[in-house]
Amino acid sequence: MQIHLIAAARPNFMKIAPLYHTLKREDWAEPVIVHTGQHYDLNMSDAFFTDLKLPAPHIHLGVGSGSHAEQTGKVMIAYEKVIYEKQPDMVVVVGDVNSTLACTIAAVKVNYPTNPKNSTNLFIRPVVAHLEAGLRSFDRTMPEEINRIATDALADILWTPSPDGDANLVKEGVDKGKIERVGNIMIDSLEMMRDTIKAENTHLEFGLNKNEFGVVTFHRPANVDNVEILSSLCTSLISISKMIPLVFPVHPRTRKNLEEYGLMPSLTKCSSIILTEPLNYVRFMSLVFNCRLAITDSGGIQEETTYLGIPCLTMRPNTERPVTVTEGTNRLCTHDEIEAMAIKSLKMDRIQRTPPDLWDGQTAHRIVESIEKLKFETEIIPVRVHP
Repeated sequence: MQIHLIAAARPNFMKIAPLYHTLKREDWAEPVIVHTGQHYDLNMSDAFFTDLKLPAPHIHLGVGSGSHAEQTGKVMIAYEKVIYEKQPDMVVVVGDVNSTLACTIAAVKVNYPTNPKNSTNLFIRPVVAHLEAGLRSFDRTMPEEINRIATDALADILWTPSPDGDANLVKEGVDKGKIERVGNIMIDSLEMMRDTIKAENTHLEFGLNKNEFGVVTFHRPANVDNVEILSSLCTSLISISKMIPLVFPVHPRTRKNLEEYGLMPSLTKCSSIILTEPLNYVRFMSLVFNCRLAITDSGGIQEETTYLGIPCLTMRPNTERPVTVTEGTNRLCTHDEIEAMAIKSLKMDRIQRTPPDLWDGQTAHRIVESIEKLKFETEIIPVRVHP
């Protein structure tokens, strides 16, 4: 059974890794890594394959950067050709990037005969499964929200990470038979790499002590494209750094705007803020493991800090991962609140919480069991369609 695992950006790589390794151990499965090339910076993409012990992508679409429409269109065109050539049984898309939606649309629209020599045969297409389905921020100004909604509407199988994902899909009228809660695949990657991460001790390279520094990441357009917001954020980070040193791996988009708006000098002059290039997974997670506080607008870091019990301030008005707030250590804030909330977090003792249900490092095994059940107990693979 040929299963395409679609990867495009940093979170995707971490999600496909444990699933690839688990599928590879099954004699009935042929996992194929399809790298769309949406992220092409070494530290933002290819280095993650090395860290996560993945082979080089079996298929590389080489799409590169561009507007949302350009990326989506290029991936659809390139991947449609791959589908017709390889005829996979299943396509697994993950997360909410443009490639997720593009590959979903391409896969659900193709059809090829079960037997090319018999014109009366039924036509088939691959089953499409969405890993991390059902997440909603309820903010359609976010491109990721549009990708999530459209992907879930089109996919055949919806693997959710938490109860809110199930509830969101049911409210949208999705057939309950398509929904299966499998847990959080990001935690599988973290546990798979835990020993390597713990041995890295990245913080020591920067002369920092365990639990005595914070980690910062920002990349979302709402935070880094507006000069007033980005300027306010820089001012807050400088103030927070006077209480606790900050390590700030700077995303390419963020760096471009910091330089364009003339904000970079104020950060570089601040000795208590350490600016770095984007870090690979192991080095970055080593910082997270040992930090006192995370300040971010990332989705994945909300989950990882919740699992590790580390306070996290997410500079967003909403989150598609509400379980990180209701059951975890995550707190939402605005750019004008972040300094006060950081002070409050630093004054509080760390609170130990039980991770959300099924955030246990076994999600990949549950997914493989789900695929195996579909393969051997139903006729859903592949999907049969009329020409």
